[in-house]
Amino acid sequence: MSDIIKQLSEVLIERKTADADSSYVASLYAAGTDKILKKLGEEAVETVIAGKGGNKDEIIYETADLWFHSLVLLAHNDIDTQAVLDELARRFGLSGLEEKANRSK
Repeated sequence: MSDIIKQLSEVLIERKTADADSSYVASLYAAGTDKILKKLGEEAVETVIAGKGGNKDEIIYETADLWFHSLVLLAHNDIDTQAVLDELARRFGLSGLEEKANRSK
C-alpha cells in the first residue's frame, strides 16, 4: 500500500473521535453518511469536468479530492483501504469483460 494512503487512512480513523468543530473530516463523520456521499458525488462530478477540460493539473487536483473523500467513506464504514487494494489485485490481469462476468456468478 502506498505510504501516503496508509498514513492518510490512519489519520482519517483518528479523526473519528475528534471534535467536529476542530476537524473537517470529523465534521463529515458527525453529519453522517448522506453528507459524506454528497461530498463524494460533488468531487466525482468535479473530476469528470476536469477530465473533460483536459487540464492535467486540474485532473490531478480533483482526483486527489475524489480519492480523499473515497477514503473518508471507507473509514466511516470501518473498511480498511487494504481491502480495496486487495480487490484491485484480485482483478489485475483479468479483462474487464471477464471480471464483470465473474460478478454475475
